[in-house]
This record gives sequence, structure tokens and C-alpha cells, in this order.
Amino acid sequence: MTLDSDSNRHRSNSARNSSISKSGGSGKRRGTRNEDDTDLTKKRNSIMVFKSMMNSTKLFVLVVLCLQNTFFTVLRRYSQGVLRENYSKYEVLLAGEVVKMLYSAYKVSSSLSPGEKSIPKLQYLMRRSSKMAVLALIYGAMNILSFVSLRNISAGIFTIFAQLKILTTATCSSVMLRRSYSMTKWRALISLMMGVLLFSEPIWNNKENSANPEGGNVFLGTAAVLIEVTLSGFASIYFEKVIKTDPEQLGIWERNYQLSLGSIPIYVGFMVWDEGGPAGYGGGWSMNAVMLAVLGAVGGMLVALSIKHGDSILKTLATTGAIIFSATLDHFLLGGPLTPIMMIAGVQVIISICNYTFDASPPEPPLQPEKSKQDNTQESEMLIKAENGKV
Repeated sequence: MTLDSDSNRHRSNSARNSSISKSGGSGKRRGTRNEDDTDLTKKRNSIMVFKSMMNSTKLFVLVVLCLQNTFFTVLRRYSQGVLRENYSKYEVLLAGEVVKMLYSAYKVSSSLSPGEKSIPKLQYLMRRSSKMAVLALIYGAMNILSFVSLRNISAGIFTIFAQLKILTTATCSSVMLRRSYSMTKWRALISLMMGVLLFSEPIWNNKENSANPEGGNVFLGTAAVLIEVTLSGFASIYFEKVIKTDPEQLGIWERNYQLSLGSIPIYVGFMVWDEGGPAGYGGGWSMNAVMLAVLGAVGGMLVALSIKHGDSILKTLATTGAIIFSATLDHFLLGGPLTPIMMIAGVQVIISICNYTFDASPPEPPLQPEKSKQDNTQESEMLIKAENGKV
């Protein structure tokens, strides 16, 4: 009797031990499987991000925007820095807005359906251009603030504060569009800002550029540049919000047309205030000035397209990358500076752009147009009718 009970007890203990060992092994396998699933999810997200970035339209627009900024900067440096041409920059900007307005009007007219007339359509866009007029006023205010800040602080300090545009754009995107960015992207943006700051070291680490203007108010100049960088981030996200979520859902060329209409009076005012520049009204123009006006118009249209097919942060990345390319071309073509610090900073900028672009975090869902008051009223009326029908 005792032997039988001992043997039974021994069998039960061995069975229990074997079950424990099996459960432990299955737990380990389950943990390994969960880790494999997590790695697989990350890989899939990385592939999705890469495919999203390789979207032909988005990639093409961002690359062309980067090249446009590069050539515009190098040509302006050659025109005003090497040849010392003295045309008014406000006249060039005004001419660029006129070119953009005419081309946008042509694109709007050519996209009309049969039976629609272009003049009534353009008049309608003019009447509905209040939102783009606000954006034009913001750009005008930014020009004034730049002037005020440079009258009161040095170019070096201005350059340092100007790099905050990267962070103000991301912050406004989080607040106004309710986007959430991973810590990887925030680190990439901070690293990008520091890289651009180091890349501009010849500007702020220069005795001539570090001296504040005589009689300048440092507090006023600093406040002006901080307000400007804040407005820059706000303007970028405001433009994106109008393009993507406005209930009216106008096309990109219609918005460009409206923005040009609002910008032209502002640049006319700046031109009158500047009294035509050193050469007077219409003076000092050259082929370089004409090319700058055309490139400026192309740049304005590319910014709108990049925000339409991408977002404001990607647009900022493209324009930041252009700083590296333009400085490199400036060095080889025009003898500009390219120090070892600038080269290291350039590599940091490129790595930061890649870290942000190819972050494996799940992509944000696309923005949806907001419903107009009329749509909300119609929905409420339909709900009331449905409830009355049930009763």
C-alpha cells in the first residue's frame, strides 16, 4: 500500500515538473514571438514610410523645391554679391508675384469645365481671397520685423535666432493640426537646427557681423526676430491648414492666384517705401534680375505644391537642404567659405533629414476637410427628420 502511494506521488511530481518546464519553454517562445512581431511591425512601418517618401509626385516636388532654392540663392549671391547689381529687391519680388498670378490664372482658366467662363471664376476667387490675404499680410509683417531686427541686432545674432523656424513650424503643426511627432523626429529636428546653426558659423562667428548696430536696441531687435520666427512657423501651418482642411477645397492654383492678389499690394507698398532702391524705380534691372523674378515665382508655386503633396515640415527640410547645396556651389563657383566645421555640420544636416524622413513610426493619417456650417445644418435637419419618422 505504501509502495503504491509513493510511486503514485512520484509520478505526479514528475508530471508536474514536466508541465512546468513545458509552460516555461512556451512562455519563452511566446516572448520571442512577441519580439519578432514587434521587429516585423517596425520593418513594415519603415517600408511604408519609405514607400510614402518615394511617392513620385511628393519626391519630385521636394527635390525640385530644393534645387530651386539652391539656384535662387547662388544666383542672388552672384548678382548682388559679385556683380554688385543695384536693382530693388522689392521690384524683383513684385515681378515674381505678377508672374505667379498670371500663370495661376492661366492654370485655373484651362481647368474649367465646358461652358464655364474664366473671368467670372477669377472674380469669384478674388472675392473669396480673404484667407490668403491674411497670409500675405503675415509675410509682409515678417519682412518688416526682419528689417527692425537687423537695425537693432547684429547679423550673427539674427542668424542664430532664425534657425528656430524649424522648431516653431513643428510646434505650430502639433497645436494647430494636432499632429503627434515621435521622439525620434523631435530629436532629428533639434539636431537639424543645431546643424544649420553650425553650418552658418562664418556668419555669426565673425567680428564684423557680431557687432550690434550703433544706437540699436538689443531687446527690441531680439523681440522682433523671435516674433518673426514664430510667425514663420504659424504661416506655414496656416497655409497647410487652409489648403487641406478648408471646406471650400479650392485647388492649389486657385490658392496661388489668391495669394498673389494679396501679396502684390504689399510689395508695391514696400517698393514705394524703399523709393525704388539705389537705382530708382525700374532701374538697375538685368537678365539676372529677370531670372531671379522667375525663380521666385516658381519657388512660390513649389512651396504650395510641396505642402499639398507633403506637409510643412517636409517643405522645411527641402529648403534646409538647399542651404547645404547652395553653400557648396557658392564655394566652388564664387569662392565662398566652406570650412571643416561647415562640412561636418553639412553631414549632420543630411543625417538629421534622413532620420526624420525615414523614421519607422506609423505615419499620421491625412488631414480631412472640415465640414462647413451648411453641411452641419443639413446633417442636423436629416437627423431631426429621421427621428420624426421613427416617432
